[in-house]
Amino acid sequence: MNKIRSLERLKRVRARLRREGLHVVFTNGCFDLIHGGHIHLFRQAKAQGDILIVAVNSDASIRRLKGPARPVFPLAERMEVLAALADIDYVTWFEEDTPQKIIAALLPDVLVKGGDWGTGEIVGAAEVEYAGGRVYRVPYRRGHSSTNIIEKIRKNFARG
Repeated sequence: MNKIRSLERLKRVRARLRREGLHVVFTNGCFDLIHGGHIHLFRQAKAQGDILIVAVNSDASIRRLKGPARPVFPLAERMEVLAALADIDYVTWFEEDTPQKIIAALLPDVLVKGGDWGTGEIVGAAEVEYAGGRVYRVPYRRGHSSTNIIEKIRKNFARG
């Protein structure tokens, strides 16, 4: 099964899953360098329901958010890596700076973000909760960020 789906195709999948009574969990991010913090997030997210959908920022979106040196890996490669993970059922992407449009279209049963996001900062939380869903914050694992990993690599290689 091809796990990578456009939003339009995912809307049809979501409707079917709703009819089948399956609980859909949603999370999003850049996922530029997959690390243990991401795996922890995906495992915790998957445990919140039946189907896990992961939305990924496009390359242009990441450049706007993190600067011209990012992403390290292009969108197609990042989605391919995510699709290979057993805990993830579907992968999609978004061009905007936030996943607001996707969340509003899919209305997942559970919206998951890392604990480094404050409750008032989670995009889509209001829509999900209004529709009867809930927000789950996965406890943050300090030191597990792609930005920190990239900086550590830069410093180590700069030393020679």
